Amino acid sequence: MWGRKRQIEEAPEPLEAPAGRLKAAVRQARIETAERTGVVVDLRDAELARLELLNEALDPLFNDVPAEIELFDRGISYGDPPRLWIDVVAHVVMGRDKRQYRLVQDMRYGRKVLAESTDIKAMVEAVTHYVASRLVEREKALAFQSDVNAGQARHDLRIIWRHRRWRMLRAFVFGLLIGCAALFAALWVLASRLPQ
Repeated sequence: MWGRKRQIEEAPEPLEAPAGRLKAAVRQARIETAERTGVVVDLRDAELARLELLNEALDPLFNDVPAEIELFDRGISYGDPPRLWIDVVAHVVMGRDKRQYRLVQDMRYGRKVLAESTDIKAMVEAVTHYVASRLVEREKALAFQSDVNAGQARHDLRIIWRHRRWRMLRAFVFGLLIGCAALFAALWVLASRLPQ
């Protein structure tokens, strides 16, 4: 441009790729994808195996729960991610590293992490504490319900007695009026029979 001579650059000749090179690259990409998929499947299987170990470790705890209490529904769901359900609102799920157990409770405003541990014994203790607290909550609710029922029964009994008192008072007043009317009629009949 400003007085320099341009050198004519020769375009490089396109490299000709052998026909089998693209096929080899596609084949290699497929192998890598299959290996990654295999790793993901292995991680998922590892998650399920760890949750099953925890489930087996929880057997003695749930054997102690009385049979008439239908508060807990334990089981493994094989979704993504797999979960070990304790009851309707709490479950154990594996952390991102697939080694850490996480006890989670679904609340009205989101999820609350109750405990995290890589140790099965620590997680069994956390689940035991959760189950015990749910049983205490159940007892409180039943006691409150029985108190409410007892209070309602007392209230109903007061209403019944009030109605009975009014019924007895009405019967007494009605009987008094009939008695007075009968006495007045008897006196009138006697007064009309007397000689004047």
